[in-house]
Amino acid sequence: MSRHPVLRTPLPGPKAKEAIARSEATTSPSYTRDYPLVADHAHGCWITDPDGNEFLDMTSGIAVCATGHTHEKVVAAIQKQAAELIHMSGTDFYYEVQAQIADRIANSRAVRGEKARVYFGNSGAEANEAAMKLARYHTGRQRFIAFLGAFHGRTYGALSLTGSKVRQRERFGPLLPGITHAVYPDPLRQGGAEASTRFAIGHIQELFRTTVPPNEVAAIFVEPIQGEGGYIVPPDAFLRELRALCDEHGILLVYDEVQSGMGRTGKLWAWHHAGDDTAPDILTCAKGIASGMPLSAMVASDKIMKWLPGSHASTFGGNPVCCAAAVATYDLLQDGLIDNAAKIGAFLQKTLRESVGDHPAVADVRGRGLMIAVELVKDKKSLARASELRNQIVLDAFEEGLLLLGCGPNCVRFCPALVLNEDEAVVATQIFTDVLRAAAA
Repeated sequence: MSRHPVLRTPLPGPKAKEAIARSEATTSPSYTRDYPLVADHAHGCWITDPDGNEFLDMTSGIAVCATGHTHEKVVAAIQKQAAELIHMSGTDFYYEVQAQIADRIANSRAVRGEKARVYFGNSGAEANEAAMKLARYHTGRQRFIAFLGAFHGRTYGALSLTGSKVRQRERFGPLLPGITHAVYPDPLRQGGAEASTRFAIGHIQELFRTTVPPNEVAAIFVEPIQGEGGYIVPPDAFLRELRALCDEHGILLVYDEVQSGMGRTGKLWAWHHAGDDTAPDILTCAKGIASGMPLSAMVASDKIMKWLPGSHASTFGGNPVCCAAAVATYDLLQDGLIDNAAKIGAFLQKTLRESVGDHPAVADVRGRGLMIAVELVKDKKSLARASELRNQIVLDAFEEGLLLLGCGPNCVRFCPALVLNEDEAVVATQIFTDVLRAAAA
């Protein structure tokens, strides 16, 4: 029998209200909280709040808890490591568990080249900052190209690459100079796969012709699937042509796989879907790498990562406990969770298409693996973005015990843990369908 959300109190309940009041009194108002969920404990794809309300979680902590909440093997690895060594700073000393996860990632076919090296940080933003520094260090060039709609983080370098929302940038300038944003291919809105590829590559070529000398560009940063921008899946041809364009001008190609990596798309790295001829020079990852522990990695070939000792480091990056969680996570992914993401992701996308694909407010159901978006519009002819409807659906779903997130101006994203099963996918689809029909009535 399928498990369904259980709501024992109005939301938020009395204990949750107390926790929210305490948090709002002392935490930064810059935090974005779309609905008043208070997580008390969780396992797999289910979260329970302090009042005993049980929610089906299709967010996995913003695509972080790849192995599900509190997976037994990850918890055991954390507990064991915490009892032996919590910290010694892997930038100044050595410990085996850091080498273990570095070896796994370096040999995961993350980047071009026969041998790869790994730099560890604490977050996706840190990984992208490290990639920017390494690209400048290696090429001796200063400029970067990123994409409209991209999200690479909120620290100054990563924020300068980000082109997601004005709110993330306003009142923080001047940002890092020398960064130009190009158009990301959107097959839905740019006439299909071939036309969108031609449009996006053509825009970069026009930049090279008019305002951005290509011999001054150190790297192009791109998400193989755009995350916060709307879970937009570009044509494989776009990544191939982008790779060729970088090679033509001696530019490094950097893939930000902070959200799309670690098996989420049904392959370890999202770029693997597009083929070996799209391989990057540098890859960044975080989120799902350690099932909720703070860890990130920046991967590059041995030929590129030649900076000298002291060029870049992080006191907490590659912490032993986080590395132990990452080793357990990586092994679980290889032992079946990547395959499950591909299988259940295809099932969930099919179920969503069958259930809501014909709804007049749904323009697209897209994604790879368990990285899926439903794009909402005011009508299918104009494709006018239905942002308010999206926001209402996310809130209403919470009221029904289903946890969702938005992405882009008008998309609902489904990024559950890679342990999701078919029964849970069906329940999520049923609740989402009911909420959509009610909100759009």
